[in-house]
Amino acid sequence: MNLSSLLRPAFVLIWFTTLSGQAQKLPDKTEILAKMRLANTYFMQAWPDPGKEIVTNKTRPSNIWTRAVYYEGLMALYGIDKQKSYYDYAVDWGEKHHWGLRSGPNTRNADDQCCGQTYIDLYLIDQAAGRTKPERIEAIKASIDAMVRSDKIDDWNWIDALQMAMPVFAKLGTLEKERSESANAYFEKMYQIYNYSKTKHGGNGLYNSEDHLWWRDKDFVPPYKEPNGQDCYWSRGNGWVVAALVRVLEILPKNAPHREEYEKTYLEMIRALPALQRPDGFWNASLHDPTNFGGKELSGTALFVYGMVWGINHGLLDGKTYRPIITKAWNAMVKDAVHDNGFLGYVQGTGKEPKDGQPVTFDSKPDFEDYGLGCFLLAGTELYKLKR
Repeated sequence: MNLSSLLRPAFVLIWFTTLSGQAQKLPDKTEILAKMRLANTYFMQAWPDPGKEIVTNKTRPSNIWTRAVYYEGLMALYGIDKQKSYYDYAVDWGEKHHWGLRSGPNTRNADDQCCGQTYIDLYLIDQAAGRTKPERIEAIKASIDAMVRSDKIDDWNWIDALQMAMPVFAKLGTLEKERSESANAYFEKMYQIYNYSKTKHGGNGLYNSEDHLWWRDKDFVPPYKEPNGQDCYWSRGNGWVVAALVRVLEILPKNAPHREEYEKTYLEMIRALPALQRPDGFWNASLHDPTNFGGKELSGTALFVYGMVWGINHGLLDGKTYRPIITKAWNAMVKDAVHDNGFLGYVQGTGKEPKDGQPVTFDSKPDFEDYGLGCFLLAGTELYKLKR
């Protein structure tokens, strides 16, 4: 039987969530904030110079996507915990890179554009304070404007790209809201590239409208199968899509074109996830095959928590149904993954499928320890906003 068919009756979802988390309670806001501060302090102390290059198998500048995802989380944390050190740390990062993109302003690579999310956020913070700093968005705007003018729409051939780039298009569109025609050009191009990913890449698109999950790229579209014979749906990859849709829906005006499509896909994905949650509260790296490098994994779990809590906070999800799932997942992360010094365990290293970045354990250190923290901060800050 197809897993998605199990999710259709509402009573099945309610039954599952009742069993999975009724005995657990969500920590209060001060505890949630304390865990985020602990993890973030560990990272800021480990990286006192935000412009320092990242050295793994090779040397990379620190405005790559992994670090950009961390700053997404930091800016979210700053939204509820206005510590000047957070703002200064983000500004220093932008200034050390001259507000530029890894491959320059002509890049179409979503990974290289991800830093633009924070550049725009910092631009808006200063604009609201009466300080106009156009240099912060010149490079990212040039990059996206070139894509808007182009006829090419097949850029995002891996699903991670949706989270890296879609919020940038949405943010720039809102900057142009006084000139609706210009704003809609960003929104329309974003949709065209997104829709090509969803319906064209890999033959018939990377989204399985039956299982309501995404194949990471064309390499995982059937006939590719997991060891247990199921399709391969990578946890963090689907988490990236959830985050992309949440961040875009957060930004887009209510009357923006294609908003209904994003909301529909978001809800389909979220409804597919409860039955796939592990008994301990995490999600496996492989959503449909727990035997393929199964085990606790923080980054995908945090992104799913982020998406679910956002849905409750914005009236799209029933809190009674999803709160137990969220509670179980958050409690599992803070109990099993957060070290006493703030280091996060159980974060899968970079890659594109369950076998990559292994082993994933409490003490294992991923090749990049920034994006996992970014995911954790996104989840925690949204959870902090949850009405009690």
